[in-house]
Amino acid sequence: MFVPKLEKFIGIEVYVTSPPGIGGFIRHTAEDFVVEEVLVDGSKAEVSLSENYVKHGVLGSSIAGNRFLLCVLVKRNWDMFLALRAIAEQLGISVKRIQTAGIKDAKAVTAQHITIEGVSAEEIQKVQVKDIKIHPINYFHSKLSSYYLLGNCFHITIRAVSHLKPTIKERITKTIKELKAIGGVPNFFGHQRFGTIRPITHLVGKALVQGNFKKAAMIFLAKPSPHEHPESRQARQQLQATQDFNQALENFPKQLHYERLMLRHLTKKPDDFIGAFRRLPIKLKELFPQAYQAYLFNRFLSRRIKEGLSLNRAEVGDYVVNVERSGLPMIRMHRMASTETVTEINKAIQTGKMRLAIPLVGFKQQLSRGVQGEIEKQILEEEGMSLEKFKIDAMPEISARGELRTMITPLNNFLLKEISKDFTNPSRQKAEVSFTLYRGSYATIILRELMKPRNPIKAGF
Repeated sequence: MFVPKLEKFIGIEVYVTSPPGIGGFIRHTAEDFVVEEVLVDGSKAEVSLSENYVKHGVLGSSIAGNRFLLCVLVKRNWDMFLALRAIAEQLGISVKRIQTAGIKDAKAVTAQHITIEGVSAEEIQKVQVKDIKIHPINYFHSKLSSYYLLGNCFHITIRAVSHLKPTIKERITKTIKELKAIGGVPNFFGHQRFGTIRPITHLVGKALVQGNFKKAAMIFLAKPSPHEHPESRQARQQLQATQDFNQALENFPKQLHYERLMLRHLTKKPDDFIGAFRRLPIKLKELFPQAYQAYLFNRFLSRRIKEGLSLNRAEVGDYVVNVERSGLPMIRMHRMASTETVTEINKAIQTGKMRLAIPLVGFKQQLSRGVQGEIEKQILEEEGMSLEKFKIDAMPEISARGELRTMITPLNNFLLKEISKDFTNPSRQKAEVSFTLYRGSYATIILRELMKPRNPIKAGF
C-alpha cells in the first residue's frame, strides 16, 4: 500500500490495516480538531466549561495557601509554548512558573490543565489574550506534570470525503475492527512531533546527538521547506547562502520567534552555537533529541511490522511492560521475554496485563534482543549512531537517557458520530469521529489509517 514520502521521512513506513482510506482532509477550521485533556483522577478539561466542572475539586484543594493555582487553559490556533509566553507576559511573571501536563496541537481548539505558581484567581481573570481563555479551578499542592495526565479525548471532523455514505461507513468500520484485532493502534510518534510543514526537528536532534552544533543550528534556522510561508522560506534560503546572522535577523519574520532568539545571540557571538540553543526554552531544546529518538522508534516499529512480527504477541528477546488499572503502561516495570517466560508473558498480554515495548534509545537504555534486537542494531548502523552519543556532554541538559515505549496503544471509546453533507465542500461528505487515547499517543496515527492520505500536508496533518 502506498505510503507518502513525508511519512517515510519521519520513519512511518507502513499501514497495519487493509481497507482503502476514505480520503478527505482535517483542520479546515480549528473547530474541526478538538482536544480535551483527561487527568488520572478522571477530571476532564472541557472546551466549554460547565458550572459543575468549576466547582469540582480537580486533583486540588481550595486552600489558597498552596502556591500553585490549577486552571483550565482553552486555546484556539495557538502553539502551546507561545500561548504560555503570552500569558506569562500579561501576568508579568516568568514562563517557568507555568506548568502543563502535556503538549497540545497548535492548529486546533484544545482544553488542558495548567498550574501557575504564585498568582491569584483574580489576577488570572484579568488576562486577556485573543483566542485564549483561562479558567481558575482550584489550588494544587505541586507543579503540574505528565505524571498527572491520563490522556486526551479527540473530536474530529474529516471533510471533503468523495465517497458515498455506505462506503465511508464500511471503510471506517472495517479499519477500526482490524485495529481492535491487534489490540489498538501502532504507537508511532505522529507528524506534529517532527513538524508537518517543515519536518526538521529530528534532523536537528540527530546533529545535536552527533555533537555537530553548527549543523544543528543551521538546519533549524536555514533549512527551508517548500510548504512554509514564502517570506520564511526566502529568509532561510538567504541565510543558507550568506551565513550572515545580522542580515538574517533583519529578514526573519517576527513570527519566527525562536529562530530570532537564536539569531540575536549569533549576531553577537557568531561561533557560539551552543549558547544560541541555550536561548530557547528548555522544553523546546529537549524536543530535538527526543524527536530523533521518536524517529528511530518509528523506524524500529515500521521494520517490525514489515517483517511480519506481531504487535500483541511476544518473541524471545522482546521487552514487555506491565499495565496499571487505569490502562497506562508502567514503563519502569518491564522485563524481557525469554524461552522460559514467553508463554506466560503472552497470556498476560492477551489479558491486558502487559504490552509489548520497544526502546526509545538513549545512553542508559539497552536494545531489545532476539529478532527485534537485530532490527534495532541494523537501523542504528544505517544511521551511524550509537547509544553513548545520546549523552551530550556539551549540553548535558538535553542528554537522553532513553526508556521504553509500547508498540501499540489502546483505542478507547471510538465513535463514528455522523456522516453528513459537507456544506463547505458541495457534493462531498464529512465524517465526524471521536475517540480517547492515553498520554503520549497521537490522533493523527489513527486518522492516517482511516484516511490513508496521499499527501498528508494537503490533508491537514
